[in-house]
Amino acid sequence: MATNKRRMKATPEHVWEVLSDGWLYPLWVVGASRMRDVDATWPEPGSQLYHSVGTWPLLLDDSTEVLDMVPGSMLTLHARGWPAGAARVTIRLEAHGAETEVVIDEDVAGGPAALVPTALRDLPIGWRNVESLRRLAYVVERRPAS
Repeated sequence: MATNKRRMKATPEHVWEVLSDGWLYPLWVVGASRMRDVDATWPEPGSQLYHSVGTWPLLLDDSTEVLDMVPGSMLTLHARGWPAGAARVTIRLEAHGAETEVVIDEDVAGGPAALVPTALRDLPIGWRNVESLRRLAYVVERRPAS
């Protein structure tokens, strides 16, 4: 499992506001290029985001489902990304004074990518999530709190 962390200059509630807005997903998730739809109940367990992965004209339509959620502190997702497979992603928010440490744990949950040895797949997942956390910080730290 690949684990990445980043401190953000925002409260967990403010970070949660961004995570709770499914339409912002492609702004911070590396690989997600556009949103097609977001269930009205997002981020409740069972709700889904409908996104596309890739670059035009080579776009694949896929979805991400919420498996578990604790408002303001944790979100666990089943992210589909065919043809590679699917991933289980847990995002945790930990308050540190006026800042929040955001932790992403991700591993393959099925599909052809599961055949790749853990040590080999953790490296690119980790690189991707370093950039995803950087993008999330840009969105969170520049968006006014409501």
